[in-house]
Amino acid sequence: MSTPGEPSQPYGLPQPNPYGQAPAPPQNPVPVQQNPYAQQNPVPGQPDPAAGQQAPMQPPVQPPSQPPVGHYGYPPAGMGAPGAPAGTGGVPGGSPSGNGGGSGVGRGVSGWLWAIGGAVAASAIWGSLLFATGGFSSEPSADLAGYAYTDDLCAATSMTPFENAHYKTKANTGSSSKDANPQHSGARQKSMDTMWCNVSLEQENASSATYSSTWLYTSATLHRKADPAPEFADNYRAYEKQETSVGYKVESVPGIGDEAYLVTRNDMSSDSGSYVILGVRDGWMTYQSTWSSYASSGSSGKQPTSDEVATMLKTSATETLKRLQNAR
Repeated sequence: MSTPGEPSQPYGLPQPNPYGQAPAPPQNPVPVQQNPYAQQNPVPGQPDPAAGQQAPMQPPVQPPSQPPVGHYGYPPAGMGAPGAPAGTGGVPGGSPSGNGGGSGVGRGVSGWLWAIGGAVAASAIWGSLLFATGGFSSEPSADLAGYAYTDDLCAATSMTPFENAHYKTKANTGSSSKDANPQHSGARQKSMDTMWCNVSLEQENASSATYSSTWLYTSATLHRKADPAPEFADNYRAYEKQETSVGYKVESVPGIGDEAYLVTRNDMSSDSGSYVILGVRDGWMTYQSTWSSYASSGSSGKQPTSDEVATMLKTSATETLKRLQNAR
């Protein structure tokens, strides 16, 4: 109920301050920038008791629309997002939890994972190319020393040393191809190429009343997948290890290929015949020629000694290997 003569609007009269009267400003106010106790964020519309005046409001800092350019569109290493506190390791957003839609950790971690994934993918592609071109292949390259395959090793075999010793190729006695003389064969395979030649020989002016048999067996192999060097010498040295009544002598032969060995059977006399093997390795090519002869006691022809046969085999092998190198 209003008193007569008073205004009807009670809100037009001064109202008491429910928070009390503001204290009077000090005589020597401290500037805001020098007062360490000044209120940093005064309530809008309320006086600042320390500064004596209302602090102006600052507009909020807006983050840039795009992060700084770095690897794959993410900040470079060591560079955090705008406003990120120190110690976040340069991860955008700076939050260690990575949870919440406003955090940049998920984006940063996924960015680095994406970059690592790209590097791994690039490495996989490079590795595939190396495998395709043989860069990672564990198989050594075959050293064929210039030798080439021929389907007729007999044509490449030098018979001159045997002809000089008065031996000739025995005439064919049958009409079948199995009775052909000489006989040659060969096989080309993924791991090796192999060639053979077998020649039946007879002495010139030999009597038909006595029995004799002389053969020259020749073979050559081009090894394409495995180096024969580690086992080559032992293959011939093994003849000396045989515990049989037949004994063999093995000796190295210089001047032919990378290594060569001569195997001689000891129980063959010069009258009954001889058995001699010459093995040669030149790079990844192996060659072997074998002389096998036998004559009955009544044979008129004089049989060559093992030393004479060895000389014939070495001379023939030297010329034959030259022909195989020129067979391309």
